[in-house]
Amino acid sequence: MSISHAPPGSSGPDISPIPVSKAGSGDPAPLELVPLVPTSSRRTRVPRWLRRTTGPLVLLALWQLLSSTGVLTSDVLASPGRIAQVGWDLVDSGSLTSALTTSLQRVAIGLLLGTVIGTGLALVSGLFRVGEDLVDAPVQMLRTVPFVGLIPLFIIWFGIGEAPKVAIITLGVTFPLYLNVYAGIRGVDSQLIEAGESLGLSRWGLVRHVVLPGALPNAMTGLRYSLGIAWLALVFAEQINADAGIGFLMVQARDFLQTDVIVVCLIVYAFLGLLADFLVRTLERLLLQWRPTFTGR
Repeated sequence: MSISHAPPGSSGPDISPIPVSKAGSGDPAPLELVPLVPTSSRRTRVPRWLRRTTGPLVLLALWQLLSSTGVLTSDVLASPGRIAQVGWDLVDSGSLTSALTTSLQRVAIGLLLGTVIGTGLALVSGLFRVGEDLVDAPVQMLRTVPFVGLIPLFIIWFGIGEAPKVAIITLGVTFPLYLNVYAGIRGVDSQLIEAGESLGLSRWGLVRHVVLPGALPNAMTGLRYSLGIAWLALVFAEQINADAGIGFLMVQARDFLQTDVIVVCLIVYAFLGLLADFLVRTLERLLLQWRPTFTGR
């Protein structure tokens, strides 16, 4: 027996024939099973790394085209070939390597101090109501003050050595971390806290096993944002009577109208920021493996 199509003109459903075994006729016809593949796991024809590099390559080609046709003159913006040559000369002479080492040291120290201060204040303010009453209002007031406007005060307080440069970077890193860690702590679901208390966790156990893991995604976001602010603060910090660093090279190039050197320094800043963001995203994937997220279609 079989189920046939509905006759023409009828209103019944259109059902394809399905083979059914008859008594003594042997096994039924085998049905082919087609595995279902999620859309997110299907591979695209174009590799992702190629899609991600298409935009910068197109921009570079357009830049070279405008320079070759004379739309962009060398005194306004040097060509990519000229910038590559100048960059190689700076690396070969050792000046770029020395400047990069000095700048990385300043960012590392400022980032470390800012992370400790911002995270510590966020923990005090987020975990305790008394801490929030004492800490949050002053931090919010200082957050609205542009850290660049504090440069004259830092020069008066700390002189013109390394201290004011590190202080500017520290200040720029502190507030993004504070806001994100504080928001992460206060954004933990209260039902998770109640579940932890019902399981007999102490106050420290709740903080360690519930609050801090719940605030970790926001902390990673704050760290990524703080790294971007750190490189921005470094540009201003190295304008303070610096005798080394990438910013010092930019100041010298500005005085001699060397736009190619300025662009090389800006490219170095951009690659450093991209590398720092890549490292934080890698750390985020390692620490947040338990969190299922949407990765795009």
